Amino acid sequence: MLKIENLNQYYGGSHILRNVGFAAPTGQVTTLLGRNGAGKTTLLKCLMGLVPARSGSVVFDARDITHAASHARVKAGIGYVPQGREIFPRLTVEENLRMGLATRPAGTPIPERIFEMFPVLKQMMKRRGGDLSGGQQQQLAIGRALAFGPKLLILDEPTEGIQPSIIKDIERAIRSLAEEGSMAILLVEQYYDFARSLADQYLLMERGEIIRQGAGADMEKDGIRELLSV
Repeated sequence: MLKIENLNQYYGGSHILRNVGFAAPTGQVTTLLGRNGAGKTTLLKCLMGLVPARSGSVVFDARDITHAASHARVKAGIGYVPQGREIFPRLTVEENLRMGLATRPAGTPIPERIFEMFPVLKQMMKRRGGDLSGGQQQQLAIGRALAFGPKLLILDEPTEGIQPSIIKDIERAIRSLAEEGSMAILLVEQYYDFARSLADQYLLMERGEIIRQGAGADMEKDGIRELLSV
């Protein structure tokens, strides 16, 4: 579903992404791990067209989107849950979810499966997003990204600042989406146990490079926890 080859990106004279390449298949969770400053968020911004790639290619659903505008990437089927959630605090839960339907015809209903995954959203439909807890806002951000039925879901550190009970809800939702087999999932995460529990394949990034990759089941054997703590 997603294939990246030799992706490079610079901030000023700093080489941030260095020949990054990997594939994220449909029906699998690809987990990208790395310490702060490794280049993970910059990579996601490149994938979403928020910062330009200096060189390399991004192919999504057999289409080269390396230089496509952000809105065109969303319309093509990429859902993005940014770090920090970035919901609309003054809009209600329902209005936030409807923002996720902006690429769909007017009157398209909010998919019921969002409320099956996150029942609290249905209970709080008329509440403003800014009045929700951090964990509820994260559920809302994921629901918004899922509303239009993406082929690729990108999540940037969804467990950051979230209480353990909601982390479990998010874990179940991601696993359920992967098992449906209709989308690829790219999960950027620093919480090792969460990443290991979901990863079909893992990527370890350091100083803008993918330095290790393999099957999620091999993360312990490959010493990924230790590499992250060095």
